[in-house]
Amino acid sequence: MQTSVTSDDVEETSDDASSRESLPVDIDWATAASVGRKVARPGPRITGYTSAQARAELIDAAVRAEAPVREVTGLADGLPVPSARVVDRAGWIDAAAQSMPAMMTDETEPATGWSAKLAGAQAGGMLAFLSSAILGQYDPFSLDPETGEPGVLLLVAPNIIGVERQLRVVPSDFRYWVCLHEVTHRVQFSANPWLTGYMRDNVAGLADGDEDSVTELLSRVTESLRSQKPREKGVIGLMQLLQSPEQFAAFERMLLLGTLLEGHADHVMDAVGPTHVPTVDTIRKAFDARRSGPRNPLQRLIRALIGMDAKIAQYVRGKAFVDEVVGTVGMERFNTIWTSPETLPLANEIDDPSAWISRVL
Repeated sequence: MQTSVTSDDVEETSDDASSRESLPVDIDWATAASVGRKVARPGPRITGYTSAQARAELIDAAVRAEAPVREVTGLADGLPVPSARVVDRAGWIDAAAQSMPAMMTDETEPATGWSAKLAGAQAGGMLAFLSSAILGQYDPFSLDPETGEPGVLLLVAPNIIGVERQLRVVPSDFRYWVCLHEVTHRVQFSANPWLTGYMRDNVAGLADGDEDSVTELLSRVTESLRSQKPREKGVIGLMQLLQSPEQFAAFERMLLLGTLLEGHADHVMDAVGPTHVPTVDTIRKAFDARRSGPRNPLQRLIRALIGMDAKIAQYVRGKAFVDEVVGTVGMERFNTIWTSPETLPLANEIDDPSAWISRVL
């Protein structure tokens, strides 16, 4: 989700300019959470017994997944294994509304005023839509309510149950398979704490600078359309047109990091799955078919607007990158990628892993 920073309509002093980065994001996240909970679609019908059983199994699976993920990745050895939070759709919406301002800055003041509430209502609608699509999520920006340490693993039980029913897969296998993916994200961030700051810095880069006037925006779009510089397709191409070069560079860095993180998690799932998930082949085939399956026109529009199709492409491109690098140099040398921002893949290297190997290794 992308948000914008707005400034007050007053004359700017030099002090105002120097503190612009600390201005609050103009979204009332309390309103977003309230609206999101009200308009979110109900999940599948689940009995109290099924809900309790799924919750217990997911919490156990998240703990059990940690050891094989650490073994395959070679990351986070010796670190404590925190428990996961199992939530419903409303719980995920609340967690996301708390995480978003934490992702943008360490000290965001709550936004106020009608414009902030309106933006919050719009954000709430998006959270409501996403709340029915998210199976699990690792949030590196929020504090674990039990330990007080940064990082929370969320598992959205009604969505997991709904998908396993839709795919007609073995519930215990599917739940563990989902946990393998999300636990990999937890391991990535636990072993490499700098990733959290890197993400926050790039989110700040997306919000940096004055809002463009209509004239400046049109000028940028016109210049871009006239130029011979290649542009991306879909929502990424739109961002390329509408954002300043600095903002798009931050957006692209976030996209590349997401591609790496998701591809690495999918690689680990497939590496661990055959040993620990008896029906993994059935699950993978059914899940991949669901990802690429037909959608109604409204769903396609919403998915395009919020970039979900671009996210799905991240899994494919990222996994292909990780598969080739690990297959060529092994996981231990692949882990050089987590050293610093300079060792992350560049835009041209995601589809050409040999270029990353040549530059970094």
